Amino acid sequence: MDNPQSFKNRFIRDFILNKYLYFMILPVIAYYLIFHYGPMYGALIAFKNYTPMKGILGSDWVGLQHFQDFFNSYYFLRILKNTLLISLYSLLFEFPAPILLALLINEVRHRLFKRVVQTITYMPYFISLVVICGIITDFTNADGLINRMFMWLGYDGQAMLQKPELFRPIYILSEIWQRIGWESIIYIAALMGIDQEQYEAARMDGASRLKQMIYITLPGIMPTIAIMLILRMGNLLNVGFEKIILLYNPITYETADVISSFVYRKGLLEFGWSYSAAVGLFNSVINLILLVSANYISRKVSKSSLW
Repeated sequence: MDNPQSFKNRFIRDFILNKYLYFMILPVIAYYLIFHYGPMYGALIAFKNYTPMKGILGSDWVGLQHFQDFFNSYYFLRILKNTLLISLYSLLFEFPAPILLALLINEVRHRLFKRVVQTITYMPYFISLVVICGIITDFTNADGLINRMFMWLGYDGQAMLQKPELFRPIYILSEIWQRIGWESIIYIAALMGIDQEQYEAARMDGASRLKQMIYITLPGIMPTIAIMLILRMGNLLNVGFEKIILLYNPITYETADVISSFVYRKGLLEFGWSYSAAVGLFNSVINLILLVSANYISRKVSKSSLW
């Protein structure tokens, strides 16, 4: 093992040789220090009865009181259940969707058709979330486009976003529609990196397109899938609260209210800063545990991991 002096000398030599690269990375380091690590100091209010007049350090220390209040509250099981269900549905249906789209696009040989499909599927991602939610609201109204299609089939029209049991399907399907094209880019890039000689050898051996996909394409992108799955697990409980807030209402709270939307209401609407900080900190700790666990399992099973 190198001693500290040897490491210091090597670092100085490397810095002199690559000083411009080090200068280029300084803004990135500053960004993370200021906007990601700096705000961690504010997590102290989760253990205090925070008031703006006293400040973070001057507020009274209450320890784990806010966590206990949250765990014992009526809303704890409801928002935890909603968050887990929406996250798991997203993992089961939304995560594989861009993989399937990338595989299908990869099998298309007509370049113009492939580009048209890619462009059309990318477009919803670049539309403002407010506009997306407005479209969803208009389409699911009692007289909206989707209800009119159902009425043509003999069903009665209904305001779908007023039905608690329909909120999760609407949320998941709209997430797939909005993100499938954009998230497929990374898998398409991974497909481009597969050695084409493997396909040529498989064709010479008489392998069909389906077998080439199963035995060459999927194993070729499996490390990318593993990394993306680890990252998704690390954000499993971070359901996008902006879309939830724009779509839900008190009638659908029982199935739509999640941890992030609960934190928003308690912190910004009801001024329960310490309580909402405790809930948010609990959410972050669970996400960290899931991330580390998923990385460990992936490293043991597939030899692919973030660290």
